[in-house]
Amino acid sequence: MQLALQEFLSLRHELPVIDVRSEGEFSAGHIPGVHNVPLLNDAERAVVGTIYKTSGQRKAIHEGFRLVGPRLLDMVTTAETITAGKDAIVHCWRGGMRSANFAQFIGMVGIKSHVLAGGYKTYRQAALEAFKKPLKLISITGCTGSGKSDVLRELARQGQQVVDLEAMAHHKGSAFGGLLQPPQPTTEQFQNLLFEQLMNLQADQPVWVEDESIAIGKIFLPPDFWGQLHASPLVRMDVPKEVRVNRLVEEYGPADRKEFLTIMEKITKKLGGQNFNAAREKLLQDDMPSVIDILLTYYDKAYQRSMEKRVSQLRFSAPWDGKNLEQFVSDLIQRNVRS
Repeated sequence: MQLALQEFLSLRHELPVIDVRSEGEFSAGHIPGVHNVPLLNDAERAVVGTIYKTSGQRKAIHEGFRLVGPRLLDMVTTAETITAGKDAIVHCWRGGMRSANFAQFIGMVGIKSHVLAGGYKTYRQAALEAFKKPLKLISITGCTGSGKSDVLRELARQGQQVVDLEAMAHHKGSAFGGLLQPPQPTTEQFQNLLFEQLMNLQADQPVWVEDESIAIGKIFLPPDFWGQLHASPLVRMDVPKEVRVNRLVEEYGPADRKEFLTIMEKITKKLGGQNFNAAREKLLQDDMPSVIDILLTYYDKAYQRSMEKRVSQLRFSAPWDGKNLEQFVSDLIQRNVRS
């Protein structure tokens, strides 16, 4: 049975989904929540592809069957474990031969399957289209260390629609944003995660998001989505520098000092030699408050320059002393409603 994408998106919450692409294809990007059971692994897929180019489809199919044969029992028993008596949804890249063959194999042991028409490719196409749809984005901005991520989490707790890009990216945006974070997903996988969030949003209601550049660490935002984000109204948090220093010391204090210094060395030109040397000396003395204070001298200037170009987008500024987050966020919501 072939499933259209909308049928798939609904049915996947009831039935297990098996992605039969190779482990490399899966790692590059996959539908969140699916199981990977490769019909052909990366090496086997390369062999079959070469034979297809040199000797044609028939010989490539023969080689594919030869390679799959010894692993067929393992694949079928894995599918039995995953499905646990339920039907399976199966997909490959384009909804072609790999998913059809896998569905036939598991069907021999009584597992009924449904194949995603168009495969993973149709899911990706839908994701790219979704990034073009207009949203009522409200971008929270502010100098480094203002606590924007904490505000987003509190907005979500208070029932607001929130998209936390940095949480999905496993990165906090600055040169130091990868410290103490798990490995970043690929850009493609990040986009899939974003697509999943956008599908659950009400387009006629505000969506709070942190103001970001087009890149978060090694990840690039979808151009269409970033275009909306960059043009969205801004709500600026005005937080005293001493509060921001304390927040950043608490955040980055546990970081490895050698790793911290290595990152500082990469931005020496931006910091300026004098600031870098001063920060380095304080870091070697384990004086993190002074290190952060020096770094913010650069980051604050860069932020002010960027804001000067977007002052027309500023909806309002909200002073915060770093205390009573719940009340601060409640006030933000009310001010946004009135503005």
